Formats: sequence, structure tokens, C-alpha cells
Amino acid sequence: MKMRSHADYCRRRGPVNKALGMILILLGLFGLAWGGFTYTTREKVVDIGPIHATREKTHNVPLPPIAGAVALIGGVVLLAAGRRS
Repeated sequence: MKMRSHADYCRRRGPVNKALGMILILLGLFGLAWGGFTYTTREKVVDIGPIHATREKTHNVPLPPIAGAVALIGGVVLLAAGRRS
């Protein structure tokens, strides 16, 4: 059984780390720029025979700036680590 070196392991993981780093950077920038996102759902209010009534409800999901900063820094670290190996 041949033992693989740490350098071999890092070379194989390089593309994965690069892609994950880019995704984290994009998510971090999104979180810092917009601070969250909203989405809309529909609820049935009345459903009696032929009478139907629905209501649209808007939900806000705030993202704390620290979460965006941590994602951005993590992405940069992953990209930098991939270039060193």
C-alpha cells in the first residue's frame, strides 16, 4: 500500500478549495451588500366551497454583517491556501 504525501492530497483538493473559496467570497459580498433577503409565501385564509381567499405574506431573513465578513475572510483564506500548495 503506497502512502500519499500531504502535497499529493493538497493537489487533489485544490480545485475543490478554489471553488468553495469563490462561493464563500460571493456569499460574503452578498451578505455585506444587502444584509439579508426576503421571500413571499401564500396562505389560504378561506376555503369554503367555491369561495377561495389567499393572503401573501412577506418574510424577511436578516443576515448579520459579521456572517458576511466571516464568509468573505474564509473564502480569501481558502484561495490563498490553494495558491501556496
